[in-house]
Amino acid sequence: MDGWWVADTWQKSPVLTIAWAAWVIVSITLHELAHGWAAIRRGDRTPIELGRMTFNPIVHMGTMSLIAFAVIGIAWGSMPVNPSRLRGRYAEAFVAAAGPAVNLVLAIGCILLLAAWELVTNSNAGASIPPHIGANLATVFWAGALLNIVLLMFNLIPVPPLDGSRILADFVPSYGRMFDGPQGQYVGLGLFMLMFFFGFDVMWSASAWVVNSAVAVLLLPFA
Repeated sequence: MDGWWVADTWQKSPVLTIAWAAWVIVSITLHELAHGWAAIRRGDRTPIELGRMTFNPIVHMGTMSLIAFAVIGIAWGSMPVNPSRLRGRYAEAFVAAAGPAVNLVLAIGCILLLAAWELVTNSNAGASIPPHIGANLATVFWAGALLNIVLLMFNLIPVPPLDGSRILADFVPSYGRMFDGPQGQYVGLGLFMLMFFFGFDVMWSASAWVVNSAVAVLLLPFA
């Protein structure tokens, strides 16, 4: 982008800007709450004890994350978990996978709503719907689907501190030990930066393809 991302996106579509901001906050908040819920299910009450089981996005994202999102379009969240208090086999993997699982559910929900809305707007009943309303709702559903597929793919990358690394490390402990110690942490940070700066374009394109393809497949029986 040539300038401030909000100004650039607003110039293209105010609805997309608002929908994107809302989906980022909602998706990250629910992602972190899922981690907390899973941890509680496996015996760790840390999220409750620290007051993190709330829908308040400031609690999960923090002021710095919200400011970073407003300024440069990047946001993150966190949920405190104490692995030593988790019970059951592969409990850490269960907790780590809960966040991406929520993103998957949100993405599927948005894709289904987008396909349903396409059917409505293209039907006889849709003729009474003002074009701008039809396009705006489609934008909201499309943004939600795209964002949550990106979050799903990104968080499943097996590189610290992403969820994928904790899932893999729980099944393959030697993988987790690779990143222990100062040198391992630097390696993990380097891999994370590489994926962040050079992998996002691929994920955006892949996510858009998944959304468009899924909607097209759902609409095939009605063509």
